[in-house]
Amino acid sequence: MKTKYIWLFALSMALIGCEADNNNMNMEEPAVELTAGSADFSKYVAVGASFTAGFTDGALFIASQENSFPNILAQQFAELGGGTMTQPLMNDNIGGLLLGGVQIQNPRLYFDGSGPAFLDAMPTTEVSNVLGGPFTNMGVPGAKSFHLLANGYGNVGGVPTGQANPYFARMASSPNASILEDALAQGASFFTLSEMGGNDVLGFATSGGSGVDQTGNFDPTTYGPNDITDPLVFANTLSIVVDALTANGAQGVITSVPYVTSLPYFTTVPYNPVPLDDATAALLNGAYAPYNGGLLQAEGAGLISAEEREARTIVFAAGKNPVVIEDEDLTDLSGLGLPNYRQTTPADLPVLPSASFIGTLVNNDPLLINGLSVPLTDQWVLTVTETDAVIAATDAYNVTIEGIAASKSLAFLDLKAILQQASTTGIIFDDFTMDTGLVFGGLVSLDGVHLTARGYALMANKFLEAIDATYGSNFHEAGKVAKANDFIVSYPPVL
Repeated sequence: MKTKYIWLFALSMALIGCEADNNNMNMEEPAVELTAGSADFSKYVAVGASFTAGFTDGALFIASQENSFPNILAQQFAELGGGTMTQPLMNDNIGGLLLGGVQIQNPRLYFDGSGPAFLDAMPTTEVSNVLGGPFTNMGVPGAKSFHLLANGYGNVGGVPTGQANPYFARMASSPNASILEDALAQGASFFTLSEMGGNDVLGFATSGGSGVDQTGNFDPTTYGPNDITDPLVFANTLSIVVDALTANGAQGVITSVPYVTSLPYFTTVPYNPVPLDDATAALLNGAYAPYNGGLLQAEGAGLISAEEREARTIVFAAGKNPVVIEDEDLTDLSGLGLPNYRQTTPADLPVLPSASFIGTLVNNDPLLINGLSVPLTDQWVLTVTETDAVIAATDAYNVTIEGIAASKSLAFLDLKAILQQASTTGIIFDDFTMDTGLVFGGLVSLDGVHLTARGYALMANKFLEAIDATYGSNFHEAGKVAKANDFIVSYPPVL
């Protein structure tokens, strides 16, 4: 018996173009002089993580860094006296990293005609070849909020053990420096602090909730890489970072944290991806009959409610079917010899890598099918309970972010609202309507999390809107913004 799993990259097979109204194209409008308002862009420093760095298609590479939103902003700021953005450029357009000549990060993804595929090339960027800064783009992929304060986070010697970040290791001013210290050394007059808090929930989410929700644990040194950061730890860290950045009067923009579960990493694979015929469904139902009978016994013994028994009962039918998962949040029935199995519901979110795993065979045994006769383990699906934990932490972070932005009279950019709009109605950028569909949505890159070059250009324009509104500049009125047609949505294999 063999089940064929259907990839769903074809869900968004059209890039929707919105034609601009050209009725008045021949009418020349008087030029508007660009002004800074009360803002001082003479020294711009960007602080953040992967979005700030320009990470896209699962990697960092020269072209993606050149299209990072801080670099786009710096080009606009330059017209008002700002300097050139300095970035810790990678060695190539392959992406990926080497440490001691051994590959530790994959090359970038590209679209091979059917879906994302890794570039067939070897990275050339060696982590131990430390660059000479300083760098005004202080975006460090993978950094959580508290990592901005961590001395030694850029120590090459700590990379193999996970005590240091390979991207920061190649750009840190010294092995014991912190990201914040290196950012402060630039003496910024203006800064962006983007999506601080995103990685504090992202690892938990992308790992299918296999980490721990550390709410109530105030010691981040005890956290695992996929854990959710306690909101009070986040609040204390953000306060320290913003106080330091504004200590000498610097102005800036802070962003909210989007709901990462709106990204295509979590929305591409449906909860019911498995097509079955009547015969296969009957075989599977027979295999799970003892389990279902045990649930009835558990209900009769008062160990579970009728509602939980129904939720845990596994039934297949002809047509599309939910997958079977292990759910540690169910009542423990191990005393009856019963595992914690159930089928997914529309509220569960299979992660993107599950697309190539569901329906595969264990040891080529046609009776052992992952997601059907063999339940999926925790890392393949973000359950509704785990999603609730991500949302709760994100909401708490955003309350802190917005409060600190207001207290410091900083500009605030609500990226959460922007992503929600993109994931529902789509968002217009010049002649295009961009959404969060994988591959063809235009906004999110092939890794399902980070933005495309055009997405980062849109993000830069949203920063400029927030700056105009808070500091009285007029980038949008003067037309000093990124143009959608100047940025691609998919990097070709050869750059």
